Formats: sequence, C-alpha cells, structure tokens
Amino acid sequence: MTSINYTFFLAGISMATFAASGIFFLKLWKAAQDRFFAFFAIACGLLSLERVIALFVQGVLDPQSAPLPESTSWIYLIRLLAFLMIVIAIVGKNMHKK
Repeated sequence: MTSINYTFFLAGISMATFAASGIFFLKLWKAAQDRFFAFFAIACGLLSLERVIALFVQGVLDPQSAPLPESTSWIYLIRLLAFLMIVIAIVGKNMHKK
C-alpha cells in the first residue's frame, strides 16, 4: 500500500468519527434541548464535511506530493468555523451559569 492510500484511509476514519460524534451530540441536543450540544453537533458536522472536501483537493492530505497551493487554503476556513462553534458553545455555557 502506498502512503496516499493510508492517507485516504485515515481521512475516512476521521470523517466517520466526526460524523458519528455529530450524531451523538444531535441525540443529546434532542434529549436535553441544550444549545451546547447543538453547537457541538454542528461543529462535528463541519469537521466531517471538511475531511470529505479535503479528499477531493489534491495536495491537502498528502503534503509530500505537492505543496499546498493558496487556492486550497479556503478548506481550513471550514475547520476554523467548526472550532469557533466549539468556543462559542463553551463560552455560552459558562455565561449562563452565573
């Protein structure tokens, strides 16, 4: 197996893990009706989507094959949005405790 096959395999595992985590948080949100779980479900969905998109963009998952062109850096904005959702969820949860 070449390194690119391992890269696709690991990207698939991380995509499936994020998707499963998103479904888990979605179920928790439905049970508790807490915004915190909804934000985490959205963040996990975005991270899963980012992995799927990265599979189709050459050079993102295999940095040894080609340098990362500036035209593909927009993919990381999806990851940034997901992490911002997590930060918003945590800050919002801590603000409501007062």
